[in-house]
Amino acid sequence: MLIRAEEQRDWAAVHAVNVAAFETPEEANLVDALREHARPLVSLVAEDTGTIVGHIMFSPVSLAGHPGLRIMGLAPMAVVPPHQREGIGSALVHAGLEQCRQLGFGAVVVLGHPAYYPRFGFSASARFGIGCEYDVPEEVFMVVELQSGFLRGASGKVKYHPAFGAVEEER
Repeated sequence: MLIRAEEQRDWAAVHAVNVAAFETPEEANLVDALREHARPLVSLVAEDTGTIVGHIMFSPVSLAGHPGLRIMGLAPMAVVPPHQREGIGSALVHAGLEQCRQLGFGAVVVLGHPAYYPRFGFSASARFGIGCEYDVPEEVFMVVELQSGFLRGASGKVKYHPAFGAVEEER
């Protein structure tokens, strides 16, 4: 298994991975939109014997009242169904968090499963006084500090790239 940066030649395969992993093509379309409009991006693929079997993307988010904080949002993350539960998603999350850290981001937020993401250090964002712009249960919106104390004194609502709003409107 090779985890590497996504390249333009991977775009069709990444789209197919996201279509296969989710019930609708919305996440695949989100990846395409973020790739076109959001900067900087961390976009990684998992390759198994030359085939793309997983993908993860991180894009910048903003925290209301704290425009200088460098925070990324993890979304989406996908692994094709035949390769789920093989550790590919975990490898993608670990590699992506490390790349975000190397790029100087201090925290990452995720809207995800509360039994999955804590293994990577994520915890409820509410403990930091941070909420999500979307109406979601508190326990599914989580954050991890990549730099210790990065969120000290910060609170407010996280706003995602406008491309996410288009996906929410489709749902």
